[in-house]
Amino acid sequence: MTRRKFSREFKIEAVKLVTERGVTLAQACRDLDLAESVLRRWMREATVAPAFPGNGQQRAKLAEISALKKEVAKLKVERDIQKKAAAFFAREAT
Repeated sequence: MTRRKFSREFKIEAVKLVTERGVTLAQACRDLDLAESVLRRWMREATVAPAFPGNGQQRAKLAEISALKKEVAKLKVERDIQKKAAAFFAREAT
């Protein structure tokens, strides 16, 4: 059995079906052929982050952000070393 994939639009509409249109969770799951746990997770994700990431795109962005944060930390360390070296040599020159 292969894992089913749902588009971002499908997930949003499924959540709206329960939250805005007043359809019960159980009825929506039967109509859409979903497990209740799946729809509950989508509802929880929709309240935390309004947009569903879909197809792993969010993970790529998070990986890029993580790499950039590491680079910033490295550059700060290098900058601090240069400041300390400049202060050391300035003290020694006087």
